[in-house]
Amino acid sequence: MNDPIGDMLTRIRNNQMRGKTTVSTPASKLRAWVLDVLVDEGYIRGYEETTDKNGHPALEIGLKYYEGTPVIREIKRVSTPGRRVYMSVRDLPSVRQGLGVSIVSTPKGVMSDAKARNANVGGEVLCTVF
Repeated sequence: MNDPIGDMLTRIRNNQMRGKTTVSTPASKLRAWVLDVLVDEGYIRGYEETTDKNGHPALEIGLKYYEGTPVIREIKRVSTPGRRVYMSVRDLPSVRQGLGVSIVSTPKGVMSDAKARNANVGGEVLCTVF
């Protein structure tokens, strides 16, 4: 797998289209940090570390719905392994005029664009969520 974050976002997108309540993805620290931001911003119910049927560590993600529709309307990968996108704190994108969130990997950790602006740090824009 070349793009683990893109894979996780695609699993979330596909399972929400199917109306599933949970989705499983292989575990990694970066995926867990991205999920922490999604939990803090209220886009998913939460996640827990488990093991899959082969004994490998996995993350079980609880998807969130409001009146039968997914809370996450759009989730896009911005920075890919073939094309990294780095931005300074002044250039961090605002998603849907502030209604959405950009997830940024900074020297101070993975955080939302608003927290990165408050901490005055830029970094790699991993994805955008609305």
